[in-house]
Amino acid sequence: MTRAVGQAPGRVNLIGEHTDYNAGLCLPVAIPDSTTVTAVAREDRSVRLTSDQAPDWTGSLDALGPGEVEGWAAYVTGVLWVLAETGRVVPGLDLAVTSTVPVGSGLSSSAALEAAVAVAVTGLLDEPLDDDLRAELAEACRRAETEVVGAPTGGLDQAAVLQCPDGGALLLDFDSGTQQPVPVPLAAAGLTLLVVDTRVAHEHADGGYGDRRAECEAAVAALGLPSLRAATLDSLEKLDDDVLRRRVRHQVTENERVGACVAALEAGDWQEVGRLFDASHDSLRDDYEVSCAELDLVVETARQAGALGARMTGGGFGGSAIALVAVERADAVRRAVDAAFAAAGFTGPGHLDGTPSAPASRA
Repeated sequence: MTRAVGQAPGRVNLIGEHTDYNAGLCLPVAIPDSTTVTAVAREDRSVRLTSDQAPDWTGSLDALGPGEVEGWAAYVTGVLWVLAETGRVVPGLDLAVTSTVPVGSGLSSSAALEAAVAVAVTGLLDEPLDDDLRAELAEACRRAETEVVGAPTGGLDQAAVLQCPDGGALLLDFDSGTQQPVPVPLAAAGLTLLVVDTRVAHEHADGGYGDRRAECEAAVAALGLPSLRAATLDSLEKLDDDVLRRRVRHQVTENERVGACVAALEAGDWQEVGRLFDASHDSLRDDYEVSCAELDLVVETARQAGALGARMTGGGFGGSAIALVAVERADAVRRAVDAAFAAAGFTGPGHLDGTPSAPASRA
């Protein structure tokens, strides 16, 4: 095959934030906004990238890998490098990228780009996009972002955009490595999931995300545990550092909230789902300290305007928040958030659809 098209969605994490790199539980869904990559094989070893969101880039298959490429092209070429590392014969390529996932929004624009590239290139190589390949590509994309881009991601985003079930969430257990589809029947309950992009850009390669990982690693060492998944609230008494105590408390309680959220979804208890969203945000704001004024304003305003619950989603330090809202209240909540941002002097937010959607695919 000389031409293939890959598409991958953004993602929203319903609950389970900053737990993936601590062997914890996460519950993401894919969203309708997506990235599309058209891959055309070349007869030489050149790689040419074009995008509707970033400058063009040209390079060579012989100069990829860690430390070789910077900027947005590193996400793309990192995937090519990992695919070659796994023994695939990757040809020279023309790759054209289009996307509706806002960059820096906390909705995994980077994972969507990586996955769309991986799906397109393996399409050129005539590999069937079955469950085994999806799992392999999720790990390849995680490696690309960690080893080439230098962003210490835990794997949630890549798994979400490649493996979430259409119309539902995916319960990811990063300790056991297991996955479980979880229905999220919003429409049947008369509910919708609003996504609010604060337009405060964040980058996983920046310091804040790495700082949290380092603090968790310090807590693991101090407690003598294999990971923070093994921690309990009693573990807090063994830590002298208040910052580490708060980080661990978030990890323990967030994993509990993920399990409770799955149970609430299965029982159709949407009030409980909303309560858990609220509690998760409060923990991320106070114990994990990854929220910001704009995210807090979205959450507070959405709650006051009638949302069942709201929380930041993604790595934080900017990005997006989600709100669980009755369909008839959705417009009122959006208007309230817009008015609150204007009153605070913030740049107007963006609004997206959080309907659970299909994972990566080929055209």
